[in-house]
Amino acid sequence: MDKSSKYSAEWVSAYFDAYGEQEWDRFSHSAVDQVSLYVHTHYIERYVKPASRVLEVGAGPGRFTQVLARLDCRVVVADISQVQLDLHRKHAAESGFDAAVEDRVCLDVCDMNTLPSESFDAVVCYGGPLSYVFDMAGKALSECVRVCRKGGRILASVMSLWGACHRYLDGVLQVPPEDNRKITDTGDLTPENWKAATHLCHMFRSNELREMAGRAGMGVVVMSASNCLSTRWDERLSTLKDDPASWDELLRMELEACRQEGCLDMGTHIILVGEKT
Repeated sequence: MDKSSKYSAEWVSAYFDAYGEQEWDRFSHSAVDQVSLYVHTHYIERYVKPASRVLEVGAGPGRFTQVLARLDCRVVVADISQVQLDLHRKHAAESGFDAAVEDRVCLDVCDMNTLPSESFDAVVCYGGPLSYVFDMAGKALSECVRVCRKGGRILASVMSLWGACHRYLDGVLQVPPEDNRKITDTGDLTPENWKAATHLCHMFRSNELREMAGRAGMGVVVMSASNCLSTRWDERLSTLKDDPASWDELLRMELEACRQEGCLDMGTHIILVGEKT
């Protein structure tokens, strides 16, 4: 790995080893998280063909493997954290989606040379793996494109800069202004930009992600926020779920709103669906 890079594979591996079981709950912890899970799931169900052979990078304990299993896909599960792969095996057995798993491999998204080129019908890289590799994100996305067949789909989601500010504005405004300007200028949450930073990642602007996809050899099919209308409404959403008709209407509005150009940067993640050209 380039010694000048901000990316530390060792840090990411250790972080998710320690994060452990919390990763299973990350997309279901609150009603807002469940909206994000719904939107992410929608794009898998719409753009990954049933019975596809899929590489899922940064799969964690398997939230999205469950979705792929419902589509009768054959999934090669990859993660940089062996702890997360072990949790994946446990949850797959407990939740009944283990039969969909072709293999589990511990690897770095920036270096997938053990996987042959054009060996998958689709690649799913959800939940932010590209955000953790900082300036290596372009290389990582190019690796996802390399292993995908021509005409195949690559689905990725990254952490959103302005969406994070939208979601966590109270905390953001407690960061010293001079440090916050460094973070928002670069998108990098690092100790160099703010010495109190402990969760290290790069947060994207939607245009930055779109341009990176083009350089990696992808045509952009669709982009979406992961949630934009509901991001600041935790308390209200916790009771809204008691009214199924209202909850379904919220999800319908979210799907439409999140695709609007002006809303792409207002969710916790930015979702990209691309096609290998």
